[in-house]
Amino acid sequence: MSMPSTANLNLNIVALCRKGCLKEALHILLTTHNPTVNPSTYLQLLQTCISKKALSEGKRIHSHISERVFESLSHKLLQDTLIRMYYHCGNLVHAREMFDQMIERDVLSWNAIIAAYRRHGCPHESLALFHQMQATGVQPDQFTFSSILQACAKIRDLKHGICIHQSIIEAGFLSDYVVANALVDMYAKCGSIQKARDMFDKMPHRDVFSWTAMVSGYAQSGVPDEALRLFEEMPQRNVVTWNALIAGYVQNGFVEKALETFKQMKLMHVEPDTTTFVSVLPACAKIGALEQGRDIHQNIIERGFPLDVAVASALVDMYAKCGSIHKARELFDKMPQRDVVSWTTMIAGYAQNGYCKDALKLFEQMKHSGTHPNYVTFTCILLACSHAGLVDEGCKHFNGMSDSYYIMPTSDHYVCMVDLLGRAGYVEETLNFIIKMPIKPVAVVWTCLLGACRSHKNIELGVFIASLLFEMNPKNAAPYVLLGNMYAEIGDWGEVQMVRRLMKDRGIKKIPGCSWIQGPKMVHAFCVGDRLHPQTREIIAKLEELSWEIKAAGYSPDSRTVLNDLEEEEKELLLCHHSEKMAIAFGLLNTTPGTTIRVVKNLRICVDCHTATKFISKVVAREIVVRDANRFHHFKNGQCSCRDYW
Repeated sequence: MSMPSTANLNLNIVALCRKGCLKEALHILLTTHNPTVNPSTYLQLLQTCISKKALSEGKRIHSHISERVFESLSHKLLQDTLIRMYYHCGNLVHAREMFDQMIERDVLSWNAIIAAYRRHGCPHESLALFHQMQATGVQPDQFTFSSILQACAKIRDLKHGICIHQSIIEAGFLSDYVVANALVDMYAKCGSIQKARDMFDKMPHRDVFSWTAMVSGYAQSGVPDEALRLFEEMPQRNVVTWNALIAGYVQNGFVEKALETFKQMKLMHVEPDTTTFVSVLPACAKIGALEQGRDIHQNIIERGFPLDVAVASALVDMYAKCGSIHKARELFDKMPQRDVVSWTTMIAGYAQNGYCKDALKLFEQMKHSGTHPNYVTFTCILLACSHAGLVDEGCKHFNGMSDSYYIMPTSDHYVCMVDLLGRAGYVEETLNFIIKMPIKPVAVVWTCLLGACRSHKNIELGVFIASLLFEMNPKNAAPYVLLGNMYAEIGDWGEVQMVRRLMKDRGIKKIPGCSWIQGPKMVHAFCVGDRLHPQTREIIAKLEELSWEIKAAGYSPDSRTVLNDLEEEEKELLLCHHSEKMAIAFGLLNTTPGTTIRVVKNLRICVDCHTATKFISKVVAREIVVRDANRFHHFKNGQCSCRDYW
């Protein structure tokens, strides 16, 4: 059999790649002895690997390339494309190794690695690389600026965004419409809506992206009416702009408006796309609206949408955040392809629902699959360790971020570590850890330590940290409430009153506890002491009935967190009307016996409600799922999934 000519060899491989027949093309490449393969053929092979996310095939092509010598320009193009192949296939470590091995790096090389970290969910590393690029004297182009502005938008880093805006002006790229759009988007997402509007008004030409950025920006900035007005003024509205409005509402907490907009979109006969579903499903996740989430899932199936990575990940997230973790895992297992987002979503679901060992096990499976974690993945893993008290495991993963994956810890990771150490009782060690942090501690770091001081009754250190937080952010209610609780738990009512007076003098109000529960037709909201619900009388009667039943089963009210020096009976009455108890009573009145009750709360569940709910789950023989500000609690047969460690 005669050897194929060089020209035919290259033509055959390229033709197969264009048909999507990667394995067949690779077979020809690897089985033909001493072939002369053109650089353009290798580039076509790598592009096919990118489109198919074929990491294994990409590695074999890389090995084949490494055995050959190319002229400088061709070698450089192949290196840049290999970086893109690795990060598109989820292997950021190999992409970084390729970049670090490059002797010569131009703006294309820097753009590839900056985009790699940004798309892989590591915007902080993108910013660090951008500064390194500038330090080496390589001048950024419009693609660099567009990419790095997206990184700033992702982490809401307005300070960096303003500096980059100045660099864009100096470099003469302000007239580039891609860069201008990225600036509008960055300012809008960073909450600087007036600067976004100024940029938008100065643009000589506006496309759908420009309008979409402004609609989304207004919605995210807490002015939904204004968002609805840049929406109504648009010269043309399509699915992209509807998606922007929905996503903006969700990201700014206007969940009901997001769901209503989705309904209006369907009534206007605008056909949703995958982005629509990815935008609206988080609305269901935020308030635990499982039934509405199921309806959207059914809508996806009926319309024949394939469960691609983005939609499937959004569904997994919705089911996990609604407490239906087994359904989330069922969908995850059916995904034909998974990226770093889908793996991280499932890990986060396990961590939030208290299945910490499952989260760690899945993390190992993720690494073995060849998908490399990003900074969000590590945040989820550290949260899992914190919720389970796995100090050694958490420290190992925290150190492994930079050692193994080139990911430098951010403030989110330091918060997790402080929470992990503090919960486990290492209060003094936590203080030393904070003092040695290479970045300035944000307020939430100190708040976590204050919470640990309260849990482990370190009053002296708690008072010091509270005073520090009062100076950092005098309007934040959290440290006042934690300090007041510390004094209340030891019965020092004089100091409790002092804290209350301080709050009153500074105009600070405690955030009221609110809970949501899915009813037969809609989601019902309850606030502490709520009397506005049409079923208030029945709910209070049900709570009184439950109180007698759980006391007979051994429940004793825990009134230590009531910040009032009242008679015990009055304290019990206040505890009885906490929002999650009212939502649970509503659920018992309006759902079929034996079905699971699911409640979402905006604050951390208090000790008394946690104990009471364990007893309620036993006496009514129901599973009760409560998602508080920190995690899920699955109550069943008098036990909680958190094992009283939260």
